[in-house]
Amino acid sequence: MVSVSSDEPGNEDRSDGLRLFYKVEPGDRQEILAAATRVRRARGERFFGQGADAQYFYILQQGRVKLTQLTADGELVLVRLVVPGEAFGGVAAMGNQTYPVSAESADASVALAWGGRTMDRLLRRHSQLAINFIAFLADRLHDMQARYEELATEHVEQRLARVLVRLVRRTGKRVEGGVLLDVRLSRQDLAQMAGTSLFTVSRILSRWQDRGVIRSQQRRILVCHPHGLVTIAENLPHRDGSIRTPSDDGH
Repeated sequence: MVSVSSDEPGNEDRSDGLRLFYKVEPGDRQEILAAATRVRRARGERFFGQGADAQYFYILQQGRVKLTQLTADGELVLVRLVVPGEAFGGVAAMGNQTYPVSAESADASVALAWGGRTMDRLLRRHSQLAINFIAFLADRLHDMQARYEELATEHVEQRLARVLVRLVRRTGKRVEGGVLLDVRLSRQDLAQMAGTSLFTVSRILSRWQDRGVIRSQQRRILVCHPHGLVTIAENLPHRDGSIRTPSDDGH
């Protein structure tokens, strides 16, 4: 279970929830944590639904949470996968807001929850917490802008590679043979995150597996050659125009 107690800025890529406590004095941190309640959700249960009054702000301690959005066309889009240490439901601290997404537990999950009024009081009382919270909201806005730009300007293979690179940074575990994404994801999940079809994701992943970039089995992905994946994500050409693989650079 993730402990909300880090003062290290190096946690930025994996745990924006922990960033909220960066440079917060220990005594203040204890006060903030004491104001939270611990909530549990079974797999498939919601923390909140899209359009509902935003009542609570959360930091996930255990499990996984899918943030999904139903579009005007009736399409369900996976906006983000929340992993332990990350925060969600931030609009609850902004007053008179509704949730723009639904939050559903993908596994049995445990989270710390603060009511909107409680968060408002804590943000007014603790200036460092308020500064960190503004940075958290700015990062989320930047993420959304980046995703819209990717959908508008990048080809699907590049978008899918970016999805996996982000997951490597947030959930990756170094194991023999590469970096394991420590999260179970269906190909449909990946298709929604990359803004494409299940067929296209399956075709691309099969091609990458043939080239030795990844290995995929039972909803787990092992990134065998992270540099090759970054090359695709950044659209960096190889000398001969091909994707760089382990054999290309001697690894």
